[in-house]
Amino acid sequence: MKEQKRIILISLITGAVLMIMKFGAYFLTNSNFVLTDAAESIVNVVASSFAFYSIYLASIPRDENHPYGHGKVEYFSVFIEGALIGIAGIIIILKSFYSLLYPEIIHDLLYGVVIIGVTGAINGFLGYYMIRKGRDLNSITIEADGRHLLTDTITSIGLVAGLLLINFTGILWLDSTLSIFVGLYIIFTAYKLIRRSVAGLMDETDFKIVTEIIRVLSEQRRDEWIDVHNLRAQKYGNELHIDCHLTLPNYFDLNRVHEEVSLVDKMINKEAGITTELFIHTDPCIPDCCHYCSMPNCPIRSEAKTEEIAWTMDIVMRNKKHYE
Repeated sequence: MKEQKRIILISLITGAVLMIMKFGAYFLTNSNFVLTDAAESIVNVVASSFAFYSIYLASIPRDENHPYGHGKVEYFSVFIEGALIGIAGIIIILKSFYSLLYPEIIHDLLYGVVIIGVTGAINGFLGYYMIRKGRDLNSITIEADGRHLLTDTITSIGLVAGLLLINFTGILWLDSTLSIFVGLYIIFTAYKLIRRSVAGLMDETDFKIVTEIIRVLSEQRRDEWIDVHNLRAQKYGNELHIDCHLTLPNYFDLNRVHEEVSLVDKMINKEAGITTELFIHTDPCIPDCCHYCSMPNCPIRSEAKTEEIAWTMDIVMRNKKHYE
């Protein structure tokens, strides 16, 4: 968590400095187009502040009130960030429509181009770094903040191109018109962030993670593991919680059952690339399992193995044994 806090703190300080620069560019040019970037920079600072707090909260150990830990607060952080970006986009659009009806004089656009270009480049570098680190650390908060900064960079690129166009053509109404399009793009970005946060809060299946878990299980499958079913996964910050049913030979004693469950736990934590807590319910095999069971020298086998059932997402996630 120390590295996550350090990354967010860098983002927060950088965002505050760039916000001052962008508002300086706005007051210098009086351009609504520049104001779109300046307004979004306020969101950067507020969102980074909340992200810093959410990462601190997510690092608190689980307690009686939060038996799964505090990691879900990261989804709430992303929701706040998306909501703030959306509000900024709406304000930008309203201000731009007003300026179309009541135009204002804009000036010194080339100075604005230089300032916005520099801030955009800084945001682009920082955003790319945060997305990469967010994936490495399994932090949705850092990754979302990085994507927001990359969005800000794209906005800045469009802003620089638009300001140059306005400067060299002298068509002043382009300032507000282009601002409206930027505002719409910002709102779309906000929707994607909110959609992702709601998906996490509602425990929507992360198919990328589940696919990786199933791949690991399939590649290192043991004969003793007759089938795996009813697999469900939940993310709590940078940790994953999985529960599933594992069918084992019914003549295994409790020590052997515990050993097999521990092997599944260690294997997933080693191979899947994310800290995972598993809750595995074990089922005893029955004669209907024999036709797909690979267990050698089984003393209770009622029929020979006649079928190989691949562990696919559809097979593993349904709440049924493979013979049902």
